[in-house]
Amino acid sequence: MDSYYDSKGDECSMALQQTWDLDSIFPGGSSSPQLLSFLETLEQDVQQLQQDVQALSVPETVERAASLERFLEQFQSAYARIREVSAFVSCLTAQNVNDKKAVQLTGRVTSLSATLQSVKNQFDNVLRGMNDELWTAWTGTDKVSQLDFVLNEARNLAKDKMSPELESLALSLGVDGYHGWGEFYDTIVKKIQIPYEEDGKTVMLSAGQAFNRMHDPRREVRQSMFEKWEQAWGDSADYCADTLNHLSGYRLKLYENRGWDDVLKEPLAIGRMSRETLDAMWAVIQDTKSVLVEYLNRKAKLLGLEGLSWTDVDAPLRTSAAKISYDDAAVNIVEQFRKFSPRLADFSQMAFDKSWIEVEDRPGKRPGGFCTSFPASSQTRIFMTFGGTASNVSTLAHELGHAYHQHLMGGIPVLNQKYAMNVAETASTFAEMIVFDAMVKGAGSEEEKLALLEEKIQNSVAFFMNIHARFLFETRFYDKRKSGLLSSEEISELMVEAQKEAYCDALTSYHPHFWASKLHFYITGTPFYNFPYTFGYMFSTGLYVRALEEGPTFADKYDALLQDTGVMSVEDLAKKHLDVDLTQRDFWQSAADSCVSDIRQFLQMTETLA
Repeated sequence: MDSYYDSKGDECSMALQQTWDLDSIFPGGSSSPQLLSFLETLEQDVQQLQQDVQALSVPETVERAASLERFLEQFQSAYARIREVSAFVSCLTAQNVNDKKAVQLTGRVTSLSATLQSVKNQFDNVLRGMNDELWTAWTGTDKVSQLDFVLNEARNLAKDKMSPELESLALSLGVDGYHGWGEFYDTIVKKIQIPYEEDGKTVMLSAGQAFNRMHDPRREVRQSMFEKWEQAWGDSADYCADTLNHLSGYRLKLYENRGWDDVLKEPLAIGRMSRETLDAMWAVIQDTKSVLVEYLNRKAKLLGLEGLSWTDVDAPLRTSAAKISYDDAAVNIVEQFRKFSPRLADFSQMAFDKSWIEVEDRPGKRPGGFCTSFPASSQTRIFMTFGGTASNVSTLAHELGHAYHQHLMGGIPVLNQKYAMNVAETASTFAEMIVFDAMVKGAGSEEEKLALLEEKIQNSVAFFMNIHARFLFETRFYDKRKSGLLSSEEISELMVEAQKEAYCDALTSYHPHFWASKLHFYITGTPFYNFPYTFGYMFSTGLYVRALEEGPTFADKYDALLQDTGVMSVEDLAKKHLDVDLTQRDFWQSAADSCVSDIRQFLQMTETLA
């Protein structure tokens, strides 16, 4: 039985639970009477909000704006509870893709969320109608000033959309249209069954289990599984193509009616960042790729290959199939976190102790990993499938970074807790860096150090190349989709073209059906679910460079920065806490230089081995 450390740092000999505790939120899963009662009450409250918002009118004085303040309180309560029930249902569908009751609840929650969003659109239109003088006075009052940023953001966005009636209609139609197509991915993925030879027997793996096998240290296992993976998703490609075509078609038509001609307008607005910042980041990354190609070529030689195939990119250099236990991973993560911030370590240990994390490797689970928050009960849950690889340890640290970010939002008004994906990915990738940097520096041998350094560099490859390929693919897909539907074959061609460009044509093979298998292309809550990952990686790397320069005092600054992520643009966030300009290359270059330093060290250590 493995050891772990409790919140006081004392060693224990009790194995950690590998399935999460959902009963402490709503006992009984998708059949929970408490869940159904909670949902029914919430639906009644949202219906009341629908009536209340209809009665609101544009106030003429600060005193008459008091009705808006009461409405805001009720709206925030409903918003927190919708996030609560939505998170719970997402956990149910992830842990068991065959939970039909959970799927039905998903539709119910999606419909309710659309109704509340419609209410918000109408409320935002009331805000839009206030004259600037009254607006300034009202948002400066004690009760409202703490929501100043999000209310200004909502008011300005309302000016840039269709009428509230049309926006509400679009939201209503989107439940069975837009969001319905997004949820169809779950229907597709649960049908994926991939045969795998294990101990002389053939077992059928779910998509999540098969994905882990593609990161096996043994090349023959990776290659064999990849061929089966491509075939399985190729067999489903037409269904995936229909789904992606209709998701993008909905967005394009909505943008057209809003008068938006740039498909990046919405994701940039959601990310609270400018196109100048995005372009500056990609420009620095593009100039850094030649060093990454050196790394890929060196790795190929170390593996005895002419070049790396798609499945070789993430392969560990050591061929040992030894696995890392979940308990050992937990011990290591908490230990490394503690070196940076005792608060981060204590929180993470609490998450382990309270079984907030689902990692069991079993059939029927959704692939991938995520962290979701329960604002009404001040909890979080983490989902993944832990197969004992270094990559799994990285994912676990990543999701704990997300969870800590949400933890820091405790006590903040719920509307101010809504931070964007790009800064959310900052917290998660920063957590990964803490783990890997400390592990590299503390390695007991040159072989161990090299293996850990190589694993750390894999993040640079992922965010500079893999994510860039997704961004290039999706940008070009949307451009072509404006002219009509694309076949699965055409979409696969776009995918390979983007991968070749992003990887500087340095690989011997690519992943044509990556677009079909990757959940992120089907997420309806955030369009272009790609570049925010790279932003988070680069931003967190720049933060880590600053942390090394400033020492232990940076942990307080880091917490303060995360707490501000819901109430300012990324440019203002960086200016306030780091005194840097994200629209210029300097900060991004400091982050890229740190990544290059790791690669240069790797190349030096392996010069005589290749």
